[in-house]
Amino acid sequence: MPASQIVSRSSPAVLLVNPTAGGGRAGAILPRLERFFVSQAIPVEVLRTASSEELAVRAKAAIGNGRRLLISVGGDGTFQGLANAAAGTNTLLGIIPAGGGNDFAAAAGLPKDPIAAAQEILCGLPRAMDLLRARTADGKVRMYAGGGGLGLDAETASYANGTLRHLPGALRYAVGAFCALLQFSAPEVTLDFPDGEHPQSKSIVLLAGVLNTPTYGAGLRFAPEAQPDDGWLDVVLVERLGALEVLEVLPRLIQSGSVGIPQIRRFRARRVRLSANRSTMFHGDGEILGPAPVDIEVARGVVQVLTGRPTPRR
Repeated sequence: MPASQIVSRSSPAVLLVNPTAGGGRAGAILPRLERFFVSQAIPVEVLRTASSEELAVRAKAAIGNGRRLLISVGGDGTFQGLANAAAGTNTLLGIIPAGGGNDFAAAAGLPKDPIAAAQEILCGLPRAMDLLRARTADGKVRMYAGGGGLGLDAETASYANGTLRHLPGALRYAVGAFCALLQFSAPEVTLDFPDGEHPQSKSIVLLAGVLNTPTYGAGLRFAPEAQPDDGWLDVVLVERLGALEVLEVLPRLIQSGSVGIPQIRRFRARRVRLSANRSTMFHGDGEILGPAPVDIEVARGVVQVLTGRPTPRR
């Protein structure tokens, strides 16, 4: 059923906006989006939020009030809040990419242009998509949509969401990675696969990533074979590399993900446990979720996302 047939004046579409996402881009494009929905005779309610946690609370309230179409305006962190609120319900979700990292929207096949994405949402088909459920050492459980990890990328996320927040997406993460690398102490990370797909693995790493999408960090192709609706998570270990080696590998991660070096290893599994030999935090979609050890599993098909691509048969 087209999105236009499930909204009304009494039950409008809900735009959940983090105005600061993408260095303020999400807030800046909001007037254009509102004019677009008016031009399409689609009633909308705009909810501005300051964090993914606040967004999740307001999204749950909207769902409880009978809203059937909720749309995040921002990046992966913004969508994470919406996805946690809507998981397991029949609520239809839309994504208008306007953040620093829009990796889940890209994996869903949505265009980068916000108005083009809005057009696709209104005529799109619901696609059942996976999330990854993470339980951190403090007992907290939260799902994330795209990429997560510990090591350099978690410390990069701290910079990217802090002092570098004003920079655009790819540049923000690249500068954040360089800042983190200057004082980084590589942990030894142990991977355990409870379902037995792989033997236990130990490595001293720059980062250990667990992905639901081919890219994260605003377009780095760490797991080029990953798909957000295939029921698998993709684990990537990046072992110790020098600064020059990192600079050499980055262009290949951006272009194709084919790096051809033994220091980058990839695994596919349904579940994985990450632990480290020192205190380290785990992030999901650039949001710090909690300390390691962390247990991660696939939550299969728990959100319905409007895209131009139907769920493929498997």
